[in-house]
Amino acid sequence: MTCYVGLDVSMEETAFCVRGPEGRILGQGKVATDPEAIVGALARFGHPERVVLETGRMANWLHRQLVARDLPAVCVDARQAHAVLSQMPNKTDANDAAMLAELARTGFYRAVRVKSEASQAMRALLKARNLVLGQRMDLDNTIRGLVTSMGVRLPKGPRRWSDRVELALEANEALALALRLLLRLDLARSLLELTRRLLAEARNSGLCRRLMTVPGVGAITAYAFVATVDDPTRFAHSRSVGAYVGLTSRRYQSGEINYSGRITRRGDGLLRTLLFEAASSLITRAGGGGALREWALRAAR
Repeated sequence: MTCYVGLDVSMEETAFCVRGPEGRILGQGKVATDPEAIVGALARFGHPERVVLETGRMANWLHRQLVARDLPAVCVDARQAHAVLSQMPNKTDANDAAMLAELARTGFYRAVRVKSEASQAMRALLKARNLVLGQRMDLDNTIRGLVTSMGVRLPKGPRRWSDRVELALEANEALALALRLLLRLDLARSLLELTRRLLAEARNSGLCRRLMTVPGVGAITAYAFVATVDDPTRFAHSRSVGAYVGLTSRRYQSGEINYSGRITRRGDGLLRTLLFEAASSLITRAGGGGALREWALRAAR
């Protein structure tokens, strides 16, 4: 029997809805968010024609598990799904699953490419390093601001940041009570270890080493590009990658109005930032870059 399934996924439970070819609901319910439990719940309806779930924290993992169990799972853009689901007066898991099943039946959706497990592992390393880097910067700026507000100047002697702060705190015991505990958070060591792991993986990747031959592109940018793009064959044109990362300008056209605005900023923000830094490095550095730098300067002008 031909049927279409919608899955509304949460951490503990997944609501499902099964529709027939005419749109009639054949069954609904909730099961544990476990691939075996979902397959078991859908077994009595026969093999579905399409199973739709929207992007989310567990979408990549669940999609891979369902495909491995011979279910034709499709992951759809959550923004598009939200535009459809928001039309319902009552927001419930059952209603969301029913609307996703209707999207599966009509084909009115935009499928999203699910990243490979290797790509997810690479992105996990990138995000971990970026998180620690942000925490290290926030911590240093907080300490610097508190010390300065008390009129204490950091000495220029020791090379290590923590040693300079320790020397400055010797003159202010009240400030030392608060800041010495912060200094024990050794984020610098964690950042160094994560950076070493990332650089080692980039050096062991032939694709990363090839990307690093581009002027301005370093190991971290190359690694982030490989992790985000994953399978380049999914892009019909190379210029589509820029749109995927959110580096193309917005377009608004209606009647006689037609203009381009700022970049869309859709997609992965970390890669977009790294590519911007790589482009800035290419344009602003004194020498090198060759024809690519000349082209970038003409485009900037």
